[in-house]
Amino acid sequence: MGGVTSSIASKFAFFPPNPPSYTVVEDDACDGRLYIPEVPRRDDVDVLKLRTRRGNDIVAVHIKHPKASATLLYSHGNAADLGQMFELFVELCNRLRVNIMGYDYSGYGQSTGKPTECNTYADIDAAYTCLKERYGVKDEDLILYGQSVGSGPTVDLASRLPNLRGVVLHSPILSGMRVLYPVKRTYWFDIYKNIDKIGAVNCQVLVIHGTADEVVHHSHGKQLWELCKNKYDPLWVNGGGHCNLEIYPEFIRHLKKFVLSLNKSKAAAANGSEKVVVNSDKRSNKPSEGGTLDTFELGADLPDVSRNSLDSRLEKSKKSNKPEKSRMSTDRVDRFRRKKGLVW
Repeated sequence: MGGVTSSIASKFAFFPPNPPSYTVVEDDACDGRLYIPEVPRRDDVDVLKLRTRRGNDIVAVHIKHPKASATLLYSHGNAADLGQMFELFVELCNRLRVNIMGYDYSGYGQSTGKPTECNTYADIDAAYTCLKERYGVKDEDLILYGQSVGSGPTVDLASRLPNLRGVVLHSPILSGMRVLYPVKRTYWFDIYKNIDKIGAVNCQVLVIHGTADEVVHHSHGKQLWELCKNKYDPLWVNGGGHCNLEIYPEFIRHLKKFVLSLNKSKAAAANGSEKVVVNSDKRSNKPSEGGTLDTFELGADLPDVSRNSLDSRLEKSKKSNKPEKSRMSTDRVDRFRRKKGLVW
């Protein structure tokens, strides 16, 4: 039974968009600089290919903000790739005033290899190493952001880095098996054991989850938040689904408040002040109500040890005053998988 369950979990863990939504091209006129033809070219964007310790070449994008207060390393969800996420990255960069690096897991987009749990750990390590060595990012200036299945590599890396600025967990999972079955214990064959690793994360953790998530029940986010030892007030988006939280006004408001609070904490620490206990509006612990402001419109050597991400084409949801129901996938996941809730 254990072996069968393990194979089921591994089989349904990854759904790379097929075909990929983008290509990567070398520009001979710019000394072979890489770019993605499917998205607008920008001087503040670097397209990179990174070699992981497991021998795969993954694609990453780095977007620079001229007045960045921090760098955000974004691990996207299950059924998306960089081409689909690019618009969101640009918007977050502008709204949060942070540099952003997003990357594709092995086997996603134009990254080589096969998507596996171990490969995703090597993938995020390669992105982290690039941020340190190429861009000079220090741990205390780094925020890790993990969405749905991306919470797995995010929590794993965060548990190994004691001096991070902060962590955001967006529709996170307790573990792979717990998405599929209501198990009460962690089995050896489980994947992404966030429930067992979250206690080792030292920095402040923000959890965001929709109360109507039909793919990963919001109890996953609530239990992870309860297990955090350095909690920031969570955001439970009332009526929010699994892949539409960005269209809720409270999403960007709360995220901006978190980033600003981390900046203040760092400034206080640099001035030799006592540790600042950040406490945002306590009403955010309750299911969030709709708002009208800040509407989010989309226009090193480390030890070895996915969400149905944003569909950037959200025009239909914007036309309605009522946020649309959560979509299981933007990448033609078949009806069987959707019915079983196996895309996360």
